[in-house]
Amino acid sequence: MDRPLGSVIQGSLSKGLEVRLHADVSVEDMRVGKFLVVRGVRSHFFCMLTDVSLGTSSARILSNPPNPNDDFLLAVLAGSSTYGTIELSPMLMLTAEREKQQAIFDPLGGGVRENKVALGNLASFESQTGADIELLPVKTIPSHFSQVFDAKETDFRAVFGWEDDPYRRNFAIGKPIDMDVAVCLDLDRFVERSNGVFGKSGTGKSFLTRLLLSGIIRKQAAVNLIFDMHSEYGWEAVSEGKQFSTVKGLRQLFPDKIQIYTLDPESTKRRGVRDAQELFLSFDQIEVEDIALVQRELNLSEASIENAIILRNELGSGWINKLLEMTNEDIQMFCEEKRGNKSSIMALQRKLERLNDLKYIRKRCPKNYVTEVLQCLDGGKNVVIEFGSHSDLLSYMLAANVITRRIHQAYVRKAEKFLQSKNPCDRPQPLVITIEEAHRFLDPAIVRSTIFGTIAREMRKYFVTLLIVDQRPSGIDAEVMSQVGTRITALLNDDKDIDAIFTGVSGGQSLRSVLAKLDSKQQALVLGHAVPMPVVVQTRPYDEQFYREIGDIDWQEMPDEQVFAEAEAAKMDLGF
Repeated sequence: MDRPLGSVIQGSLSKGLEVRLHADVSVEDMRVGKFLVVRGVRSHFFCMLTDVSLGTSSARILSNPPNPNDDFLLAVLAGSSTYGTIELSPMLMLTAEREKQQAIFDPLGGGVRENKVALGNLASFESQTGADIELLPVKTIPSHFSQVFDAKETDFRAVFGWEDDPYRRNFAIGKPIDMDVAVCLDLDRFVERSNGVFGKSGTGKSFLTRLLLSGIIRKQAAVNLIFDMHSEYGWEAVSEGKQFSTVKGLRQLFPDKIQIYTLDPESTKRRGVRDAQELFLSFDQIEVEDIALVQRELNLSEASIENAIILRNELGSGWINKLLEMTNEDIQMFCEEKRGNKSSIMALQRKLERLNDLKYIRKRCPKNYVTEVLQCLDGGKNVVIEFGSHSDLLSYMLAANVITRRIHQAYVRKAEKFLQSKNPCDRPQPLVITIEEAHRFLDPAIVRSTIFGTIAREMRKYFVTLLIVDQRPSGIDAEVMSQVGTRITALLNDDKDIDAIFTGVSGGQSLRSVLAKLDSKQQALVLGHAVPMPVVVQTRPYDEQFYREIGDIDWQEMPDEQVFAEAEAAKMDLGF
């Protein structure tokens, strides 16, 4: 039989439960983030341990503590006069109900969602009630002295599913901190909304991102466009650790499903990357909105941006080329005719000259490389865009914004065609765009003028979502953070960053202590749309075993009726 760990002695729905540990249970075995089950009279409650404390029955014990070498007296006091307590935050409620459909609660505001996976593996609870099982949001608490137990593998399977489920695209992201059982993300729900990977520098955000991208690619949940600022995703990258070693990139794991484009062909060749395609952008493709995004990096004034709009309106899409070719006399004549400001236009001309130093910028390109990228995505290939030596923010932000703007426009046209035809064959394949240094694109001051802010707010209206990777979530606009569906967060120390993670999350206060006490490596708090409840995981290692596991998974296509159901759901999203 299971050994009870303690009894519920008090608590509330808003503040959580206080549990007094039994005398034979050591408080040192209780760790923040642990997953426990409280067995009430009518329901079981899935809970996360959020705090650990010590208690005494009398203040006299504290004023006159026993000798630490007096084992007998310590044993006499333990459990009765001195004891341990833990704080639990209830996340889900498991109730036995006859002839009801099972449901799972979405902690980020999605409400109760259907889950048709049978929970027959919870045999112990089912045998007591003889009823079907239903997972619900927590709307009550267990009674006094309800017993608390360690969660079992069957409990985790009931809540998080299993990776080889033939009816769901589940992907194991890791294991609970004290158990050897997989915690799975529902990838179909994951790609429905924009998501975030957060953590301070050195906590393994890049490795977490590679894991997620590998799962999405292997399970064919979406097609990916990855802006690889530091050349960490496409080809092999340096592993973290004292000894030098490398890990495989996505192209090496999925050679037939990845196409690498490079903005710096020489750097890419030096790294030994094979079959990478060159990618260039022309001045004609750069719009005023793209210039405004890098206003800080180019040190442009608001007056220069306003005059750029005048130039664009008068000179057309080739306004940058024409501006760079203007003499002082030409600028003077233009200002006299069009009421521009000469000093601002001259400053704009001088600072746009910096763009000529970018290796991927051309005055005119012989072909449209962005169209090639879009054709790859349409063909089901995932695209990694490497920046090579262009790792400065100006190069990265300009290219990412220009490319994303045009791809988003193409997806808007596709979605409108699907809306018109209502033919499931016209439904665009979901696209996930991965960006690093996301706070640079989603800063509150500029978020409404960037394409990434637009995508984050649209959710999946046009089948395009973001995977944002960042170490400063506090720098991201609060409205955008509230729309982030699933948040996978490694260790953060700054209070502002921790507050940002829980923007729009009910009960976030109880999870703050959990996040602040994560290990600095290979631990993360996962919460949001793709998991039924928040959970702390020991993240899956990205190593040789993972390479074999990801290669052994043979994903079968979903049944036709499920494809049809997804198409109907997409129609509802688009409003018909």
